[in-house]
Amino acid sequence: MAHDTHPGGVGRRRGWPVTVGAALGGCALFAVSATPASAHGAGPGGGGGRGTDYVALGDSYTSGPGIPRQVDAGCARSDHNYPSLVAAARGVSTFKDVSCAGATTEEMWKPQGTNDAQLNAVGRDTDLVTVQIGGNDVGFGSIIATCARLGSQQPAGDPCRQYYASSGVDQLALNVLRTAPKVDRVLRAVHARAPHARVVVVGYPDLLPDDGSGCFPSVPFASGDFPYLRDTEKRLNLMLRLVAAWNHAEYVDTYRPTRGHDMCKAPADRWIEPLQPASPAAPAHPNAKGEQAMADAVLGLAARGHGHR
Repeated sequence: MAHDTHPGGVGRRRGWPVTVGAALGGCALFAVSATPASAHGAGPGGGGGRGTDYVALGDSYTSGPGIPRQVDAGCARSDHNYPSLVAAARGVSTFKDVSCAGATTEEMWKPQGTNDAQLNAVGRDTDLVTVQIGGNDVGFGSIIATCARLGSQQPAGDPCRQYYASSGVDQLALNVLRTAPKVDRVLRAVHARAPHARVVVVGYPDLLPDDGSGCFPSVPFASGDFPYLRDTEKRLNLMLRLVAAWNHAEYVDTYRPTRGHDMCKAPADRWIEPLQPASPAAPAHPNAKGEQAMADAVLGLAARGHGHR
């Protein structure tokens, strides 16, 4: 059996950090040979779901805090999060959802409250694994709090961008780059534990207006920080796409399907709740419609064609 990969146990693989770093900086194109998805077992959107053993790993964007019905208070996990919706639509034979609010890549290997280490749910019989992780490694929670505080003091400027770039280096861009090897280790560990599984990396949905416009004070970020934070999320999703491809995993884009339904939209139109939610959900998180949209993106993977996207 292949050895598991723990954050402290294995160094970086030569070459890929340079490639990912260059691509995130807009200096290179990323190319990797794709293994057909059909080689990795039953998929989320095509073929027979019955007989599929499905494991969902992830953070709060996966677990669905606040969305009825909450089935695990410690992890703020809903039975209407996207993994549950995917499992129901596919009619899988076994389903383990171990996603947990607040999880970082570290929680793949260690318990979080009453939640076991998430990777322990993955085994040799696992056919399908979805992974949505990295946002908390980058610092989603602290970024939102910091930018809201600064934005309320200077709503017409870009105090958040200035704060994170005060050293001359964009700290958030650096955080994304530093998160890449952590996600890489997670994917290698998943493959080691479930060598025949189809592994799907799920990106993050559109949180802020894609055109860079703002909606102060309902979302209390400064006008110049809306495009900065939008670009930071896009950089995170690009990193996840590249690391997925490098590890022969598939990537599901949930940003494009949720574009136009960000937290600045009217309550009837938004799938991401603002800092003061009007629908059952955590602040700056998907509501039930957002989780359904992410489920649809995962389920539509086969319809968009096999291969590593």
